[in-house]
Amino acid sequence: MLPIAAIIGRPNVGKSTLFNALIRQQKALTHDQPGVTRDRIYGEVRWTARSYAVVDTGGLVLEDQGQFDAEVLEQAREAVVECQVAVLVVDARDGLTPVDREAAQLLRASGKPILLAANKVDGPEQEHLTAEFHELGLEMLPVSAAHRYNLRELGERIEALFGDEAWADEVPEEESGGLRLALLGRPNAGKSSIINALIGERRLIVSDEPGTTRDCVDVTLERGDRRYTFVDTAGVRKKGKVEHGVERFSVLRSLAASRRADVSVLVVDAAQGLTTQDKKLLAFLDREKIPFILAVNKIDLAPRSGLPHLEEFFRKALSFCAHVPVVYTSAVTKAGLGGLLPLAEKLRAECGRRLTTGELNRAMRAALDGHQPPLVKTRRAKFYYLTQPETNPPTFVFFVNDPVLVRDSYVRYLETKLRKLFTLKMCPLRLFLKASHERRESGGKRRTS
Repeated sequence: MLPIAAIIGRPNVGKSTLFNALIRQQKALTHDQPGVTRDRIYGEVRWTARSYAVVDTGGLVLEDQGQFDAEVLEQAREAVVECQVAVLVVDARDGLTPVDREAAQLLRASGKPILLAANKVDGPEQEHLTAEFHELGLEMLPVSAAHRYNLRELGERIEALFGDEAWADEVPEEESGGLRLALLGRPNAGKSSIINALIGERRLIVSDEPGTTRDCVDVTLERGDRRYTFVDTAGVRKKGKVEHGVERFSVLRSLAASRRADVSVLVVDAAQGLTTQDKKLLAFLDREKIPFILAVNKIDLAPRSGLPHLEEFFRKALSFCAHVPVVYTSAVTKAGLGGLLPLAEKLRAECGRRLTTGELNRAMRAALDGHQPPLVKTRRAKFYYLTQPETNPPTFVFFVNDPVLVRDSYVRYLETKLRKLFTLKMCPLRLFLKASHERRESGGKRRTS
């Protein structure tokens, strides 16, 4: 494990901007609105002499003015417990506040090395803004996360505070980063609760109020020699209800996270069935050919006698993407969660299948012998050969005399045959039709399933 530096401070002092600048990624959501970050977000600093981890935390509001104050404070405290160095971020332009003093006292009580980062000092001519912060008696560095002033020096000072012993037990990272799963769904479907149940701790804030998670949060679980990274995403509401600003960006990041993950898990509420928004998310995942599992959550709230009807309902609802595996789960009782990770492993393995050209062309001939393509305006499509140029997901290209002669229904038949012949039961498939350059046929229209 890498040594960890925790970024602590009150809301809107620039903690997330500083976090992004240190890891050189736009991983934490930043906005002028205070309180955007609520859960802990982890990243890795790689551009100093030694790599180390940093964790971004929610803003400390020590007065009970909002619903999440106690929860955010607890998340920050846990970050301080697990870190080796604490970075207290203050706003030099606002001056020293009572909350800054309380935060400094909280960090001193931990006994951890503390570095005071006086943020929003854009250059040496503004360093006079830090004068009153000297009363905290902490090692201080004026910085600007937005303008990268003193950023490298900040990274190097954090590294120095760790001490050499922090890397004594460091284990080289494996080439494989493990399995990355993105949990997607409407607000309050139970995404954070499922992650908490899987890892066995209350790692993410859970609330009955929709929209608790606003950013994409990574949580890593190691079981034996296997490593899983869960990406908890913001709930995706109907487009008409999505507010401009923070929520709009949260939704875009949620959809982008599903594209980058090895496997996505679409979480729906069993009590509500499939809402219009759930169906739109299903269509999005199917259209983008994203490997995903449908998790029907909160089955503990449904009567046991109604489970067969529930399964039949979802089987019919998924008729347009019947390959998608479905699990029935409860974050409260942990029902169905035991099989979720093994199922995700199998799905990823399917997506990585690479078939030889010989196997593919034998399969194509078997499909053609079983059912010839229908005539289109007295002409019949001729199939020459089949290749697989890509995996993740498996992508197949049929070379034909004229793609326009192949009906969509026949493309669906070919997909069904490929799934059956090669046991590709769960993964999405991409099928393309391309006019063969070996024949004197016009470059026809390319289609995809």
